Amino acid sequence: MAGPVLHMGATLTCPHGGMLTIVAASPRVMLGGMPAAVVTDQGLIAGCVFTVPPAKPQPCTTTQWIMGATRVLAGGQPLLTAPPVALTLSADMIPAGPPLVVQVQARVIAT
Repeated sequence: MAGPVLHMGATLTCPHGGMLTIVAASPRVMLGGMPAAVVTDQGLIAGCVFTVPPAKPQPCTTTQWIMGATRVLAGGQPLLTAPPVALTLSADMIPAGPPLVVQVQARVIAT
C-alpha cells in the first residue's frame, strides 16, 4: 500500500492518546533532516491511560510493526509508511489496536 514514509519526527499516538516515538536504529536515510523509519525500529509509547476494568492499568508501551513498504528499502529493511500496518501493545503484550498518524511528512511516498 502506497503512503507517506514515516520518520523520527512523525507524530503518532496509540488508540488511547499516548504519544508514540519512533527510535531509529540506523539513521542513514534522512527525510527533512530526520532519520527514516524502518520495520526494525522501535516504537515506544508514553502517556497512555488505558485501564481494564476493574481498574487494572494496561497502558500501551510498545509498537509491533507488521509490514512496511514492499518496494522501497533503507539499509535492507522496508520503510514504514502511513498509515502504518502495526499494533500497539501493553507491557503484558496485549494488543490494543493500530497507531494513529497525527502528522507526517508528505514529500516522500513509498509502496
